[in-house]
Amino acid sequence: MTSTIPTNNVGLAVMTTLRNYGIDAVFGIPGTHNLEFYRHLKPLGIRPVTTRHEQGAGYGSDGWSQLKGLPGVVITTSGPGLLNAMSAAATSYCESRPMIILSPGAPRGSEFSDVGLLHETKDPTGAVRALIGRSTRVSSGSEAVELIHQAFASFAHGRPRPVHIEIPLDLLESASDVDPAALEARPLGAPKKADDDAVAAAAALLRDASNPVILAGGGSLGTGAALLELAELLQAPVVTTINGKAAIPEGHPLSLGSEIRFASAQDLCNSSDALLVIGSKLGESEMWGGKILPQGGSIRIDIDPLQLHCNLSPELELLGNAAAVVPQLLAALTGHVAAAAPQLAPQLAPLRAELQAEARAMAPVLAQINEILAATLPADTVIAGDSSQITYFGTTSFFPMQQPHQLLYTPAYATLGYGLPAAIGAKVAAPDRPVVGLIGDGALMFAVQEFITAVEQGVDLPIICINNGGYGEIRQNMQDRDLAPVGVDLVQPDWVRMAEGFGLTAFNVESLDVLADTVTQALAVKGPSLIHVSI
Repeated sequence: MTSTIPTNNVGLAVMTTLRNYGIDAVFGIPGTHNLEFYRHLKPLGIRPVTTRHEQGAGYGSDGWSQLKGLPGVVITTSGPGLLNAMSAAATSYCESRPMIILSPGAPRGSEFSDVGLLHETKDPTGAVRALIGRSTRVSSGSEAVELIHQAFASFAHGRPRPVHIEIPLDLLESASDVDPAALEARPLGAPKKADDDAVAAAAALLRDASNPVILAGGGSLGTGAALLELAELLQAPVVTTINGKAAIPEGHPLSLGSEIRFASAQDLCNSSDALLVIGSKLGESEMWGGKILPQGGSIRIDIDPLQLHCNLSPELELLGNAAAVVPQLLAALTGHVAAAAPQLAPQLAPLRAELQAEARAMAPVLAQINEILAATLPADTVIAGDSSQITYFGTTSFFPMQQPHQLLYTPAYATLGYGLPAAIGAKVAAPDRPVVGLIGDGALMFAVQEFITAVEQGVDLPIICINNGGYGEIRQNMQDRDLAPVGVDLVQPDWVRMAEGFGLTAFNVESLDVLADTVTQALAVKGPSLIHVSI
């Protein structure tokens, strides 16, 4: 049958615009209604990554995004495909990460008709808007293209959060009337600076401080070398949230790692006479019940005005992009000589040891596993974690990292099923860089179908499954409440045979004495592999 759908259609206009911004991979599942997005991928040089569930598409796009420095793009079909991706979209919203979700919608004029259309959904755009805020059903190709441009501008100059664009099916398949010039990427401009007077006041506070401290969150990761330069100039210790992990190299003498959740790190912040908070909401999920209530002056840098007083009202506000504001502070502090002088770094060793002891006491075996892996894997290895104890009790503290986005994780939304698809997305983005999934058995079962996606994509990707027999954290929560564990001790598959059935090379590790050698073997395997570790 000869198709009457024009090939120069709205789908082409949208995908061309994305390609012009550098998008060379998209994540999703082809469906009856989204084929006019997929038609144009090969001609445009865009790689389709077909996951086995749309949630995996969302998390794969997030891993890709963090390694690529561009928004992840997810293509769903209408109705159930879109709603399947909503947990990933909500994760992107909660963790402040850029994502564009494209979906077809009911043809114009048939909205809310309830007549039994395929994938009919009462109000998909409204449902998505309730979760992520920015969800639009467009009425023209020009509007769809304009929303793509607006999304990239918002990611560059505002708090990055997901954007959903629904294109009615009849519009998606219709001839495009968008001027080709309108499809070109627009210059995004320089990152937003803070008010000069506010920067001067902040610099004065920092200059007069005898024990300044820097608390860096996820919003600090775009500062590059400038943050380390600032820390060294001030001789200020740097402690980060988990989302801010490796904002400065964690091997640096001024780094206290991503340990703000521990009381001793919070005490350091609260006893400082100048606390600089960069790009963090200081939320419960990062603080683990603690509070930041500094006795001295405090400064907050944030791109979102609503976050400047979230959980802490500072003495000074610097509204702007940290990538621009930190260099502003450096310029304003020209000639400054830190009161602490270079002698501070050795004084931090006891505090660093105290933080490590606090972390080790919670999960000594998980600490040991991460230390073995940190000594075995290349220093630039990307670790994809999950809402698993091996991640939040282990990797965050015992796998020191030297650059941002080396740990892929969702500490605030704390979903299960993130790690495997995120690892696949990261490896698609950076095929020459080592990527390893380090995931608990409960979390891995949420996304086990994505093993076949890894096989299909041909990625060299070791996945290390740490098996504690079920949902270990919830088991402990029950015991802490004097509840007999119920529903948390899970029947386990034969992990090795299951992985081999998917086409992976599989290893079983029953002693940590052989873990390093097994990981070394897995790194040499072509294609994905599974290392199953029972603890």
